[in-house]
Amino acid sequence: MAKLSAKIRIRTRGAKIRKLPLDTTSEKLPRGRPTAAPPSEIRGRADSYRWILEQVWGSLWPQLSKAQSQADVIEALQKHANPYDRYFIPIAELMLRILREEKFPKRTAARINFMADSLAGLGQVSPRRSRDICAGQRTIEKGAHKIIHYEFYVECSCGYKGPSRNHACAKCGARIISKWDSVLGQ
Repeated sequence: MAKLSAKIRIRTRGAKIRKLPLDTTSEKLPRGRPTAAPPSEIRGRADSYRWILEQVWGSLWPQLSKAQSQADVIEALQKHANPYDRYFIPIAELMLRILREEKFPKRTAARINFMADSLAGLGQVSPRRSRDICAGQRTIEKGAHKIIHYEFYVECSCGYKGPSRNHACAKCGARIISKWDSVLGQ
């Protein structure tokens, strides 16, 4: 059997006919499940709800704790959360479900934060997922920007000129004295 040259093999390899897709204008969709709502939007809504609930919680909580139906929740909101009731009435059923959760906190501040973070998803995501999104966004914000390293340029009486090392002269170790040392007691 005769051997074929490598040049012929390379040429035949590229001769495949490719089929054109039916829809050439569509872009590739991102992989995975589509998000129900942007996390930053959920976090912003949760912060807003926290502020609102802090304002009205003292008078609202006694009525909410007794609520047995969606109508009871709406009535409590109309009486004790005015003028903010319009934010919560459309999600009164979700609010009742959150009140009935086993892990609903006992302390006032924790209750407010739990309720606000759970409601922020507006039912598009589960209350648990809404709380997770809020916690994740707060963690991202907390660690977003921080100073990793800073230094001073010093001119010391020992003759050293250059960057400091651990807030002291790199040559003789003389400490840098700042006006904040006396205030902070260092």
